[in-house]
Amino acid sequence: MQDEMEKRASITPKNFQGEKHWFRETLELVILALVIVLPIRLFIVNPFIVSGASMVPTFHNGEYLIVDQISYRFNAPERGDVIIFRYPKDTSKFFIKRIVGLPGEKVEIKNGIVSVERADEKKFTALTENYIKNKSSDNGNYTLGEGEYFVMGDNRISSSDSRVWGALDRKLIVGRALLRLFPMTEASIFPGNVNVYQSTNGHQ
Repeated sequence: MQDEMEKRASITPKNFQGEKHWFRETLELVILALVIVLPIRLFIVNPFIVSGASMVPTFHNGEYLIVDQISYRFNAPERGDVIIFRYPKDTSKFFIKRIVGLPGEKVEIKNGIVSVERADEKKFTALTENYIKNKSSDNGNYTLGEGEYFVMGDNRISSSDSRVWGALDRKLIVGRALLRLFPMTEASIFPGNVNVYQSTNGHQ
């Protein structure tokens, strides 16, 4: 009887030890996952869901994007990039727009046609924006300072952008659209981005 009791007593520590070992391994796995995932989530890529119609037809409401947050740490944003940024009037909100004007440039809009004067040139050059479906008829002139960008939605008649609230400070740029994951039929890398799209026909 005493031998049986001793045997049972010897089993309990082993089971407890196994549970402790399992718990420790699980905890280590969770910590490892956090160490790997959190930096990626916070500093490299970030999910973003398109809300609204300001980028139609390039992006539609509800599309799921992955945002590249690291490229602009090494390279300056370029004209044509689709970017996600903090709304200047309320930095708790995030917007998605396209870069049209770069720091030091002048942007001119005549009857919805956008032209830019580069910092090293003395003429305006009209932009060829084939991705625009709904052009506006607005007019305006804007001068960009250091670190300022002029951004516009592709749906010009339904977009609150630099025409409304002014230039965008680079400090507010979160990153650029890297992947479109949903809907699956529209999945793509660097969705909506275009090459330098200035036409050769400018005006003085």
